[in-house]
Amino acid sequence: MHGHTPRPASFTAPGPLVGTVGIPGDKSISHRALMLSALAVGESTVEGLLTGEDVLATAAAMRAMGAHIKRSDNGVWRIHGVGVGGLLQPEQALDMGNSGTSTRLLMGLVATHPITATFTGDASLSKRPMNRVIEPLSLMGADFTASPGGRLPLMLRGLCPAVPIEYRLPVASAQVKSAVLLAGLNTPGITRVIEPVPTRDHSERMLRGFGAELDVEFDGATRIISIRGEAELRPQQIVVPGDPSSAAFPVVAALLVPGSEVTVTNVGINPTRAALFDVLRMMGGDISFANLREVGGEPVADIVVRHSVLRGIETPVETVAAMVDEYPILFVAAALAEGRTVARGLEELRVKESDRIAVMAEGLRAIGARVEELEDGLIIDGTGGDKLAGGATIAARLDHRIAMSFAVAGLVSRDSVTIDDMSPVATSFPGFIALMTGLGAQVA
Repeated sequence: MHGHTPRPASFTAPGPLVGTVGIPGDKSISHRALMLSALAVGESTVEGLLTGEDVLATAAAMRAMGAHIKRSDNGVWRIHGVGVGGLLQPEQALDMGNSGTSTRLLMGLVATHPITATFTGDASLSKRPMNRVIEPLSLMGADFTASPGGRLPLMLRGLCPAVPIEYRLPVASAQVKSAVLLAGLNTPGITRVIEPVPTRDHSERMLRGFGAELDVEFDGATRIISIRGEAELRPQQIVVPGDPSSAAFPVVAALLVPGSEVTVTNVGINPTRAALFDVLRMMGGDISFANLREVGGEPVADIVVRHSVLRGIETPVETVAAMVDEYPILFVAAALAEGRTVARGLEELRVKESDRIAVMAEGLRAIGARVEELEDGLIIDGTGGDKLAGGATIAARLDHRIAMSFAVAGLVSRDSVTIDDMSPVATSFPGFIALMTGLGAQVA
């Protein structure tokens, strides 16, 4: 991604989208599978791992700190771990590319090891705030030298033994929660995270699966998560389900393009992640789950979607944490719905790979949608199913989800929509264009 050549593409749909597709492995679970396997003693195997650039950055960092990680010809990854406390001093800076998850979670891991690591990233990642992780990890004893504003590049000196803390999350963030829990793995005693708003719980599920002593208690809606340090993790065989954040794009496309019927197989439907599908159903979307099962502690299903006339709604604020990455594509759905959609409580979107509120508002207006930007969200007056005008070129700002959202918008516009650069999509959904053309989209 450093100094890369932009890859523009234009999207239209001459007819309905039809077919059955599989999507890449879940990004959140892929990151955690690599990290925890690298801390287990012995060999773990991971099937279905997302091979996007973000996850490969995690694999490279774990290799740099001593883990043996190999991808077999059949796509199964084999990871020989170093044991909790066994991470080695990396010889050069850890390049995180565009991956905020890799950066924040690995900062947690390194913080309680007696090593020093420098974290670097691309232009987009270097704008994202890291203070939210620096603060709790500093309380545990780690020492940081960051760029102005608590940004990358930054140098982290870990402390071992570190100090266990009880930390109340000031913002709903699965990344901050996970960073503190991962730091707690190599800290004597009990480390606690108090979570007023529940966020995705992949870390808790997987830590337990690897044998960490982790308890979750409830005080009303507040979750109190405790982990006992100096853990011994046992190697696992992990099967990564499909990523619901990636499934969102073909699902919304099928809802919006008349006559469409699409099945997306093997999608993780963990309730802390899959709220988008509930919200789309509230809007009148014909979405059903088939073949429900559990894979590696995670609920999985095939998602069957048929074209639907959507109605505008006020999106529930309590679902924000469970669909924070899906708002860009929800905004596209809202632009085609009947009536008004109001989405609030989305301040977090302003500090993602781009300012997703501002960038979506600007892009949707450019293709003919009626949008009012709020400090913490958007108000969108939909077309009632009529096509958008389209005909514009969208600046995706190196943001994979913005690029894919406007690709879907192109399928329901009178004139094609051009995205200035589709290359960032490789961070999370390497086969996106091939998948969409396979369903019937036209890409130039």
